Amino acid sequence: MTIREQGQTSGADASVGQLVEQLSAQISALVRDEMALATAEMKRKGAQAGIGIGIGGAGAVVGLLGLGALVAAAILGLAIVLAAWLAALIIGVVLLVVAGVISAAGITQVRNSAPPVPEKAVRSTKQDIETVKESVHR
Repeated sequence: MTIREQGQTSGADASVGQLVEQLSAQISALVRDEMALATAEMKRKGAQAGIGIGIGGAGAVVGLLGLGALVAAAILGLAIVLAAWLAALIIGVVLLVVAGVISAAGITQVRNSAPPVPEKAVRSTKQDIETVKESVHR
């Protein structure tokens, strides 16, 4: 359906009031569409992140069980040459140091990460604004 079929006049036949009304309606529709795009993009990203977090959590649980078995093996192996309590203490300290280094790296990564924004919608909105500005300057 064209603009004329909708009961609206063309740019050459329209009065200033009609043109302003059309502009207002088109801008409103554009803003609604951009908001819908941003919402859809954020929902998709959120769902994808949720799935990734769930899979990562399952892997972490299995890894933790394996780590426990390796820690027990390390303590038992070290207990051959040292007292059992001393072997457990050494392994515990080493694990705490490793945990501190990993945690520090994780905190640094989180601080450096970009905020989760709907990049496509922002880019599209900026393009729309530039197009409107160019049209106004003509």
